[in-house]
Amino acid sequence: MVYLLLVLAILVLGAAVLLSVGTVRARAYGKGARFAPVRGPIQGLVEPVATLPPVLLPGTPSSADIESVAFSLALRGYRCDQVDEVLDVLAGEIDRLHQVIAQHREERVISTTGDSSE
Repeated sequence: MVYLLLVLAILVLGAAVLLSVGTVRARAYGKGARFAPVRGPIQGLVEPVATLPPVLLPGTPSSADIESVAFSLALRGYRCDQVDEVLDVLAGEIDRLHQVIAQHREERVISTTGDSSE
C-alpha cells in the first residue's frame, strides 16, 4: 500500500511539472508553439576554426609525401579542414599532370609519309 501511494505521488508530481513547463513554454513562444524560433545562423553548422598547424604537402607531391600525411583526429573522424586542404593540393597536382600528358600527346609527331630517310 505504501508503494502504491509513493508511485501515485511521483506520477502526480511528474504531471504537475510537465503541465507547468508546458504553460511556461506556451507563454514564452506563443500559443501552440513547440520549439523556439531560430534567429540568426544555426550554431553548430559553421566552419571550424583551425587551431592546429596545417598539413602541408610540397608543390609537386610524390607518393612518399602522400603516404606520410597524418591528419589530426576530431570528434567524428579526421579534421575536415586538413583533409580538404590536402585534397585540394592533390587535385591541383593531378590537373597539372593531365596537362603535361596532353602537351606530350600534342607534341608527338607521327610521320605518315613513310619517308624515314634524311
